[in-house]
Amino acid sequence: MKIREAVVVEGRDDQAALSRALDCCSIATHGFGITKETLALIKKAYEEEGIIIFTDPDHSGRRIRERLTKLFPQAKQAFLTMSEAEKGGDIGIENASPEAIRAALLRAAGPKSGDEESSAEEDAAPAVSEEDLFRLGLTGREDSMKRRESAGKVLGLGGGNSRAFLKKLRFFRVSLKELEKACQEYPRQTR
Repeated sequence: MKIREAVVVEGRDDQAALSRALDCCSIATHGFGITKETLALIKKAYEEEGIIIFTDPDHSGRRIRERLTKLFPQAKQAFLTMSEAEKGGDIGIENASPEAIRAALLRAAGPKSGDEESSAEEDAAPAVSEEDLFRLGLTGREDSMKRRESAGKVLGLGGGNSRAFLKKLRFFRVSLKELEKACQEYPRQTR
């Protein structure tokens, strides 16, 4: 199952829980301290594919949801109940079962988002592959993380580990040509 919209969550543990539940691009706010870069990435996703706000069902989660909803009023909303998100007294999306996460996101996304069929537009340009990342030095090198950060800065996507970076490239439909051009900036970005 794949969700077309980017899912905005609070932290990395939430992102890991999403990855165990389904295929989607996720963006972590890291709590209340949302950086300008993260807000720019959320805005880019909002304008291109849409976003689903999926925060913890606690006071902090509600406050983050309110802030994001003011900034992105057409965002879809996904919710878990307290009982679905509770484990050992801790409340958070990371505690929910993959089934509960899938159900919440599918309710929010609606029937079209979960379709497995891709559009002709998506099929027109092949997605960037893991081999492309390796060939461009974005994986498998001592400086790969810096190279991803540099390319991500040029593309407005931020960095991330190789799996998360590839997911963002595919979500935002970055072509291999665009990525290659962004990678040419690496030596200039590190000076």
